[in-house]
Amino acid sequence: MSGNTFGRIFRVTTWGESHGPAVGAVIDGCPPRLALSPADIDRELARRRPGVQAHATSRREADKVEILSGVFEGLTTGTPISLLIYNKDVRSQDYEAFKNLYRPGHGDITYQAKYGIRDYKGGGRASARETAARVAAGAVAQKILDRESIQVLAYTLELGGVKAQRLVEAAIWDNPYFCADPDAVEAMSRRIAEVKSQGDSLGGVVEVRVKNCPAGLGEPVFDKLDAALAHAVMSVGAVKGVEIGAGFAAARMLGSENNDTILPSGFASNNAGGILAGISNGDDIIIRAAVKPIPSIAREQQTVDTQGRPRPLSIKGRHDISAIPRIVPVLAAMVRLTLADFLLRQRAIA
Repeated sequence: MSGNTFGRIFRVTTWGESHGPAVGAVIDGCPPRLALSPADIDRELARRRPGVQAHATSRREADKVEILSGVFEGLTTGTPISLLIYNKDVRSQDYEAFKNLYRPGHGDITYQAKYGIRDYKGGGRASARETAARVAAGAVAQKILDRESIQVLAYTLELGGVKAQRLVEAAIWDNPYFCADPDAVEAMSRRIAEVKSQGDSLGGVVEVRVKNCPAGLGEPVFDKLDAALAHAVMSVGAVKGVEIGAGFAAARMLGSENNDTILPSGFASNNAGGILAGISNGDDIIIRAAVKPIPSIAREQQTVDTQGRPRPLSIKGRHDISAIPRIVPVLAAMVRLTLADFLLRQRAIA
């Protein structure tokens, strides 16, 4: 049980380290005769590619995928699909200073505890660089969702305490934070600039909305769809909390307020977030993820070295101020992977 594989039928194994030669994914269980090209995957990779936003890391990677297997004459063959994304712009020397230090907020200390060895160059497998492989696999999963006209839309709801007040889908990809509210973008920019000048970082909230999901997806009792989605979203390193539908607000409601009235035309509200008893109900599935601040900050922190001795630490180099917006396509990908797997599982019993 290595923890590097996701899914039951549509199975994805990611591999590679942040400062290794490449990262990638192997997908098993993908149905045959789906049209798939590198361009389909590159479009999604471009949204999480480093070095694009002004407030993001200056590391620049082309993030162009190579499809090594599982596709013939533009169609999937039903055999394993192997995806390769090269790491070109690595500066491993930047991490020599941290070789014998445990960085606060990172997985250094826990990887050392688990394996007795760790890749200190960029964080190895714990690096956000690994998520490029997830995004690539998610683009393949979308090909399965397309057959059911299922749409997965992800966007920023909150960044550094600045909250979006409305949802304008057309504006999401037209601003540097993938924010659903164009009126909030300027305030987000000011907040980013303020925190960057302080040598610190920011967190936020991302929402993922699934449209046209058919009713009936989910496997009671332990493989509920909402449980699987929470698992998928929480598997992304920067995520520290997940809500479905009303989420924590439901704890402050009366039953008469929280229940979604059922009318001949459908549900009158969507506090359930599109899932009842762990099974999709045909309404929009709504997921929100709480994203922690990037742990690599220039402000001085206290830590210990590998010998347990106290040491001050200030992390310079190429780092994002926030995981937002680059985490937005990653979360969309994890939802796509989950839904593709559950669609194929449902087909097995239908």
